[in-house]
Amino acid sequence: MTPTSPPPGRVLAVLLIAVIPYGVLGSIIVPALPVLQRDLGASQSGATWILTAYLLSAAAGTAIIGRLGDMYGKRRLLLITLMLLMAGTLLAALADSLTVLIAARAIQGLVGGIFPLAFGIVRDELPREKAAHAIGLISASLAIGGGVGMVVPGVIVDHLGWHWLFWIPFGVTTAATLLTWRLIPESPVRVAGGVNWLAGATMVAGFTAALVGVSQGNDWGWGSAGTIAAIAGGLAVIAAWVAIELRSREPLIDMTMMRGRGVWTTNLVAFMFGGGMYASIAIYPQLAELPKATGFGYGASITTTGLYLLPETIAAAVFGGTVGRISARYGTRPTLTAGCVTMLAAFVWMAIERDQPIDMIISVALIGAGLGIGFAALSDLSVHAVRPDQVGAASGMNTVLRMVGGAIAGQLCVALIVRGGVPTDAGFGRAMWVLAAFLALATLASLLVPHQRRSAATAQADAGAAEVAA
Repeated sequence: MTPTSPPPGRVLAVLLIAVIPYGVLGSIIVPALPVLQRDLGASQSGATWILTAYLLSAAAGTAIIGRLGDMYGKRRLLLITLMLLMAGTLLAALADSLTVLIAARAIQGLVGGIFPLAFGIVRDELPREKAAHAIGLISASLAIGGGVGMVVPGVIVDHLGWHWLFWIPFGVTTAATLLTWRLIPESPVRVAGGVNWLAGATMVAGFTAALVGVSQGNDWGWGSAGTIAAIAGGLAVIAAWVAIELRSREPLIDMTMMRGRGVWTTNLVAFMFGGGMYASIAIYPQLAELPKATGFGYGASITTTGLYLLPETIAAAVFGGTVGRISARYGTRPTLTAGCVTMLAAFVWMAIERDQPIDMIISVALIGAGLGIGFAALSDLSVHAVRPDQVGAASGMNTVLRMVGGAIAGQLCVALIVRGGVPTDAGFGRAMWVLAAFLALATLASLLVPHQRRSAATAQADAGAAEVAA
């Protein structure tokens, strides 16, 4: 912080205004997915791409934008990122087709790098004694935005229409862009290096092609040439991406780190964890809002669906605050395992009992508790599995794999749910068992993570460090 820097409180306030719209946009379409599917004439797998495109794009944006900020200036990249968010949100507000809305969501997802930028500006501009608190507030804003995004869509869609789900965040993002331009100083800190654009493009292309094959398998036929070509071609491009990363001097994802037991195990947990989390928010609203005439849907409105899902956010916040004490007493690895088992229980519950809305409420509360406990422990373990100079790369890899896991699991579950173009109760049951399998694998992987045990003070400090790195 220099003598000419603006007051720390002002910097923090602007950063909070900047990141909250991104948090809201991450979840605001979740309760509204069935409405978007109906109004845009989309299939269920097509509507799920509204979320999948966001996740794949966010994986690439998270890996690239933070590095560009270190190279060219965090304020400059924050402004560019906010303008991208404005463009994507404006396009979504004007969208009149599924294709345009998916493209808009992909642009919005690129802004996933806004959190590394915000954390970097905090480190550069705020006194050390205030930085940890500021980072905690910015991290919490993601959960706050997610909670708001679950509750408000019903009111907005009922009174204004679904396009206003994007017009309102567009206005807030525009204000945040102007405030950033006026009040956030540019950091003098720069690092040398470059960005492997080929790796980023190859990663997104490979996963997108494979997911197209999975999402269209019911329509094209699982044994058809198109399905096989899309999945096989996607897997081939993913293999090429891994080869590019291994040969790169400046990889987006450092594959050589994966050789360490502490790294590949935590990343496997992240992949499976993300699959459970993101796939559940894609398919639970579908079940809640299906008409009761189906014999298994709850017939809920968008507002009611948001209330059904809200316990996840509340439980994540409550249980996330206990991680430091739990880790200090039992160790970080058992804490991670406990989070995985809790989420596993959530999906087993829904696989067996999903006849009433209370079943979904119980399930999402368990998911939130598992996320609150597990993600903090996962971040802690992942950053302590590598050298200090590799912390940023390790956290980025962990984040990317969570999002990719969510994209894959979401499309796979929709393919299982739909039969003959319509969702079935048996399909939802199959999807829940698949998500339970994801979390069972995460649980097994967590048992292989190298053991860590630290004091409460150290665990709390490590959790803060993990948030900074993420």
